[in-house]
Amino acid sequence: MRKIISFLLIGFILIWSYNLFINNFVGLEEVVEEPYRGIIEIKGMNIEGFSRWIMPKIRSFERYNPGVYIEFIPVDENNMGDIIPINYRSSDFSILEPLDKYFEKEELEKFRGETIKALYYNEQLLGVPVALTTYSLYINLDKFNERAISPPLNGNWTYEELVETLKKFQQFSLDNDIIKEYPLLAPMDIGDYNIWGLMLSHGGEFVNYKRMKYNFYGEKAIKGLEELIDLKYKHGILPDFFGIINREISQEMFYKDQNVAVYIGDSRLVKYLDNQYKIGNGFNFDTANFPTGDKNLPTILSNGIFSYGIVKSEDIKKTEMCVKFLKYLTRDSNQKTLEDIGLFTVKNTIKDMYMDNIKMKRIEESLDYTRYIPLMDNYLEIETIVYEEIKAAILGEKKSYEAIEDAKIRVEALGK
Repeated sequence: MRKIISFLLIGFILIWSYNLFINNFVGLEEVVEEPYRGIIEIKGMNIEGFSRWIMPKIRSFERYNPGVYIEFIPVDENNMGDIIPINYRSSDFSILEPLDKYFEKEELEKFRGETIKALYYNEQLLGVPVALTTYSLYINLDKFNERAISPPLNGNWTYEELVETLKKFQQFSLDNDIIKEYPLLAPMDIGDYNIWGLMLSHGGEFVNYKRMKYNFYGEKAIKGLEELIDLKYKHGILPDFFGIINREISQEMFYKDQNVAVYIGDSRLVKYLDNQYKIGNGFNFDTANFPTGDKNLPTILSNGIFSYGIVKSEDIKKTEMCVKFLKYLTRDSNQKTLEDIGLFTVKNTIKDMYMDNIKMKRIEESLDYTRYIPLMDNYLEIETIVYEEIKAAILGEKKSYEAIEDAKIRVEALGK
């Protein structure tokens, strides 16, 4: 019996010693992978104040990731960089690293759905959104008050209400027959999507997001374009030069010359107008939503999604660090500071921005009705064709249905 107990005891000691030795050996041999250390180049964006916003984030990220140095490359520098701005105008999506595997489903669900949807190409996520803008109607309240005209209640109005309100601003001429004031104005250069909220209010859509195809044709598109044209020729609300005037001149007419009652512009205009008013060079203004049509909801088409993609690299660790940095930019604490430069967050989890700015809060709420231009093949060609045809209709060179049909035919020909 003693021999058996001794045998079991010796066996237990041997097994315990063996496991202890092996575990220690494995622990000693286990290699902890070091994260990337080195330089990451990130290209700037052509947004006023963006470098002022991102530089503190870069320095903070470097402190938390010793050995990582992020070099901020100005927009006008030829060097591409490792992290680059991407949008529908990007020419080569094949250079970008697909990012799906770096994001959990729960992470993606914290972004505004429309922003993430717009950054998929061939069912692969190619970009991370970091900031948003959209479009809004800007009302010169001083001019409304001079004519005893009431602005839309809570910024909401139908197409018919917009027409009846702005028709009260009778255009008049000076001695040299130059019209002094204009009820409504917006630019229509390629790349400006100011007026699309007027054309899409009846359910038309520029792009079908399920098929990722151009879709501005049919009865809803024709009706939207005809109503825009009616504002110029039937109601006299848009000036004769609408369709020709560019963004720079139209903006100056609104906020410098102050001879426009309502202007359609980018949401970043709020910050500028507020600053001008504070120093005594501006005027009292408010924002309003796009008019509603058959959908009973405002509809906005915007190209104001500011996103970054990562250039493909054989260095997996470097790519992972690039992803980590972009995730850092989209942290709630960093996103909230976009308020400092008049931009909106890409996160649906943030609800407390612009609480002290009623104008910006109203525009922020309109993000729920904003659709962003997605990553698509041949988009620059599509954009050029559509703007050429719509401009021809606005200038009276074509009937609205002809312009819509001709645009459809020309766009479909691109895929052949």
